[in-house]
Amino acid sequence: MPVDAVAATTSGGIYTSAPERAPKQVMDNEVFLSLLVTQLRNQDPSSPMDTNQMIGQTTQLAMMEQLTAMTGINEENFSLQMRTAAAALLGQEVTYTDADGVSTTGIATAVSYAGPVPQVTVGGVDVALDTISGVTTKPAS
Repeated sequence: MPVDAVAATTSGGIYTSAPERAPKQVMDNEVFLSLLVTQLRNQDPSSPMDTNQMIGQTTQLAMMEQLTAMTGINEENFSLQMRTAAAALLGQEVTYTDADGVSTTGIATAVSYAGPVPQVTVGGVDVALDTISGVTTKPAS
């Protein structure tokens, strides 16, 4: 009984390589704990880690977590400040520089918070808040 040859496949299978994982660029508590556990696992049993060092490293971890939380709070505060500043522009005459480098002035009529930077509608054109270069209060009529 003849046996037919089996063709090799290149679209997957059990011998495919695992996808490469991008290295972390930020030192977070997960990395810190991983390093601490590795250090404890590989320490010399005849001379264990000093308790003061372990307490110091645990304190550093707690401080890092608090700094990370504070960074998040600061980012939220900045976002809220941008939203408040954008809302305060409504009805004001604002000046911005468009993509062609031309300075344009108009009345801010609407604000959108859809993206990371609020968009202010000036004369029917959506303008990023950070491109507005001047504000003039309209005189009362």
